[in-house]
Amino acid sequence: MDPAAIVDAFLTALMIPDPDTARRYIAPDLQIEFTGARRMRDPAECAAFNRTRYKWVKKKFEATEVVAGGSLERTVVYNVGTLFGEWPDGTAFAGNRYVDRYILVRGLISRMEVWNDSAEILLLRAGLVAP
Repeated sequence: MDPAAIVDAFLTALMIPDPDTARRYIAPDLQIEFTGARRMRDPAECAAFNRTRYKWVKKKFEATEVVAGGSLERTVVYNVGTLFGEWPDGTAFAGNRYVDRYILVRGLISRMEVWNDSAEILLLRAGLVAP
């Protein structure tokens, strides 16, 4: 399986959420870091964190790009797009930008880094920053 397909399959399982299927694509020493330096080690932790921030959330993939390596020995992959879903109060949202960076080693995801606009949007919604 090519590196972009591995990342897409992993993210698709993660969004269900289906951590057991997502684990098929990860290395035993997986490191996950979400926005705000939130560190995790397992796909189930991603779903648990998302439940604290959103009523539900999904990703709309715009591009999955293999940018380094090109082999399954060590490859860097970016997945970019937007988030859509509902905030905990039920308000719908869409167009929330995200960038995920993955390092694959021998065909397994060993590192996942996640950035998105959610924190900024939540601050705006709370009136804590100016638009």
